[in-house]
Amino acid sequence: MSTLEYSSSHTLLLVFAGITGCLFVASLVGLILRMCLTGGRTNSVIINLNARINAWWVMVLILALAFWAGNTAVIVLFAFISLQALREYISVTYTRRGDYRALLWCFFFFLPLQYWLIGIGWYGLFSILIPVYAFLLLPISSTLGADTTRFLERAAKVQWGLMICVYCLSHVPALLVLDIAGFTGRNLQLIVFLLLTVQSSDVFQYVWGKLLGSRKLAPEISPSKTLEGLIGGVLTSTAVGAALWWITPFTWWQAALIALTINVLGFFGGFVLSAIKRDRGIKDWGQMIEGHGGMLDRVDSVSFSAPIFFHIVRYWWT
Repeated sequence: MSTLEYSSSHTLLLVFAGITGCLFVASLVGLILRMCLTGGRTNSVIINLNARINAWWVMVLILALAFWAGNTAVIVLFAFISLQALREYISVTYTRRGDYRALLWCFFFFLPLQYWLIGIGWYGLFSILIPVYAFLLLPISSTLGADTTRFLERAAKVQWGLMICVYCLSHVPALLVLDIAGFTGRNLQLIVFLLLTVQSSDVFQYVWGKLLGSRKLAPEISPSKTLEGLIGGVLTSTAVGAALWWITPFTWWQAALIALTINVLGFFGGFVLSAIKRDRGIKDWGQMIEGHGGMLDRVDSVSFSAPIFFHIVRYWWT
């Protein structure tokens, strides 16, 4: 193991040790709340809180194992996340028999090819495969089904699902291919920064919303989101991002500005996907993750923040 690889492994170990410590404290708090505040009665908020904490233990463990196994394992993990998110999206989307060819292209060609291109570091094709080639091929494929019923709506939904669930999310492992001067061999730390900052924003929005939330932002879209939760969550997670500057090539103020940017985008990612759920008449995208809903419920904020974070880093640091 080289000196740089050892340094990166040591840094990641420290970060995951810190996350484990936070989860341990959260689990302890959840246990105390369940034992002392429910008075022997069922409390849905506390039950949901403990379910979320338990799910975070599992998710952090899976992510840690992927990081330990190396870059290929991280790429495979996010390919699976994209596959599950796309499956959830398509399952609640109006499609017809004429769309089956397009869906086969999505699941069995464009999704694996997108992540394979990341694996070999072919940025030129990775960056345009879905926005250009899939954009053109999918509606062509659907027309072969000779079904014009709500064709524009169906084509747009399939293309949008592929963009959000595959193209946008693939920018997380794509951080591994960036060549940053003085940061060689430590790109996994960029993924940690992105995920920890954006996901902590979701957590802090939930906490601040429960503690102080009173003014609903848009109850018809997301009944649980409040102005207090948004402001408190974004500011707290921005502080988290600034505190993590030492694992990145950024200074503390650059880390804070970038964290603020991706946190705001992450919020609107969840907001937009919530609007789609309300349009489809569902509460969650699925039931894969206890306390969180489906995979897409967990990564909706990442889908909006990851491409912007990737291009900020690529433009200014490579």
